[in-house]
Amino acid sequence: MFLSDNIKTVHFIGIGGISMSGLAEILLDRGYKIQGSDIQDSPIIGKLKRDGAFVSIPHNAENVIGADLAVYTSAVKNDNPEIMKAKELGIPLMDRAAFLGKIMKEYSYGVAVAGCHGKTTSTSMVSIIFKNAELDPTVLLGGELDAIGGNVRIGKSPYFITEACEYMENFLKFYPFYGVILNIDEDHLDYFKDLQHIKDTFIKFAKLIPKEGCLAVCADNSNAMDVLPHANCRVVTFGIDNKADYMAEDIEFDEYGHPSFRIIKGNEDMGIYKLRIPGVHNVLNALSAFAVSDFFGISKEIVRDSLLEFSGTHRRFDILGTVNGITVIDDYAHHPTAIRVTLDAAKKFPHNKLWCIFQPHTYTRTKLLLKEFASSFYGADHVIITDIYAAREKDTGEIHSKDLANEIGKISGNTIYMKEFADISDYVANNARPGDMIMTVGAGSITNLGPMIMEKLKRAE
Repeated sequence: MFLSDNIKTVHFIGIGGISMSGLAEILLDRGYKIQGSDIQDSPIIGKLKRDGAFVSIPHNAENVIGADLAVYTSAVKNDNPEIMKAKELGIPLMDRAAFLGKIMKEYSYGVAVAGCHGKTTSTSMVSIIFKNAELDPTVLLGGELDAIGGNVRIGKSPYFITEACEYMENFLKFYPFYGVILNIDEDHLDYFKDLQHIKDTFIKFAKLIPKEGCLAVCADNSNAMDVLPHANCRVVTFGIDNKADYMAEDIEFDEYGHPSFRIIKGNEDMGIYKLRIPGVHNVLNALSAFAVSDFFGISKEIVRDSLLEFSGTHRRFDILGTVNGITVIDDYAHHPTAIRVTLDAAKKFPHNKLWCIFQPHTYTRTKLLLKEFASSFYGADHVIITDIYAAREKDTGEIHSKDLANEIGKISGNTIYMKEFADISDYVANNARPGDMIMTVGAGSITNLGPMIMEKLKRAE
């Protein structure tokens, strides 16, 4: 066990976070006493309580008393009262990524899926495949997957599957045996100086993989391919447009935009595979999962059945329902590239007019990628921009959602700014027509808007 014998009680500051809650669940399963805090209650916290954790709302200095170790997220700052109290009491502190890495080190075969977009989907695909192959993996996701009952699965085998986030170089604290790099783009520019800084960080990630391990890299992303020569392990590639070790050919889409495709491994035809989630970007995600599975000797039949079983994780093209012929979908996309591929996927889904309601995530990202964001919404017929979700940042007044709405308007002229969710739901309910598709997009509180729109549409029935 990576924790010393004198550690019996672990306190999680920000325990409601998707990764933090999963780590807490793993320790609960191992018999530790778990306590924690967060700024507000949630279904995830409710589950932790039912499983035996003691959770306090909100943060308070007294909450940390009694802990032998305190774990905190990147979003928690040094002036957090629980951080300050832990230091005062001499309680050891460890950040989330380092804690995850220490758990991962206990497993012989850590699979770490990295990239600026698609991590949750690809990791979910790998997880279902390993579960169906009866490899009994432990899984830690950045989203909720019904097939494993949430965001964490606790197995008893030497396999550990997780997302590997590049923010603040967190994944450099991991111990991957098999690494995946889906893509590299400009992002998290509140931390990274520029694209080269990001690429250098991924190079360091690649070097973590031991010689007997493997790295899978997307051949269609030139930034990711720049990492490839620096790896000290076996390297394989996957792609659609560029020559790769694993390629998808004969891609076709059904009436819902769900792709079917043939996988070619070298010169070998591995057969036809089908997905129940839309978009050509998910073909790349599936190729990455195939590459991982092939390395570990999982049969193509299990991979085929598992990919067909996968219906998506929550908040990834999550179809909330259809009311009055109007379909409402929620999606986590919050980077220009992710928005573009998500709207491309939506265009293949049956609809009349496509509405995209976007909540920008962080002031830094919005400001530095303003032009890229502005050109990402060409796939939508109507665009509504709401206020920036601050997340870990403070508003300096340098950027506003109105600036983004204006930039999009210069390109397409189909954009308005609206501040309040209640006003947005009223507007959409009054103006959308049967056959339209409404997408709420972003990584913040925008996920609450879809149900509000659904309720307004039901009242209008």
